[in-house]
Amino acid sequence: VQLQASGGGLVQAGGSLRLSCAASMRTFSSYAMGWFRQAPGKEREFVAAINGNGYMSRHRDSVKGRFTVSRDNAKNTVYLQMSSLKPEDTAVYYCVAHTNYARVQVAPSLWGQGTQVTVSS
Repeated sequence: VQLQASGGGLVQAGGSLRLSCAASMRTFSSYAMGWFRQAPGKEREFVAAINGNGYMSRHRDSVKGRFTVSRDNAKNTVYLQMSSLKPEDTAVYYCVAHTNYARVQVAPSLWGQGTQVTVSS
């Protein structure tokens, strides 16, 4: 199983980016999906998660109202729409998966390779 994240880049503060994660598992809708991030010198932290059918989602407090996680099960893809970006959002963003919605938020079983997001002030 592979999780291939893309869409990172360099953006000015206040700008927007959309991250995508293409997943290779055959039963994509059986997996809760999510995003973590790791800033330089800091530990990885939970960003957002969405359950298998897309009806439930959760975002960390610092990104609420600015980031939105979504998924397209027909395309085996999960997205993270990021707007009003701040320099403190600078990090490597990782796509993650787990068959359990609660567990994907704390201990994902699958990790992608990460995509760099850099927000300049």
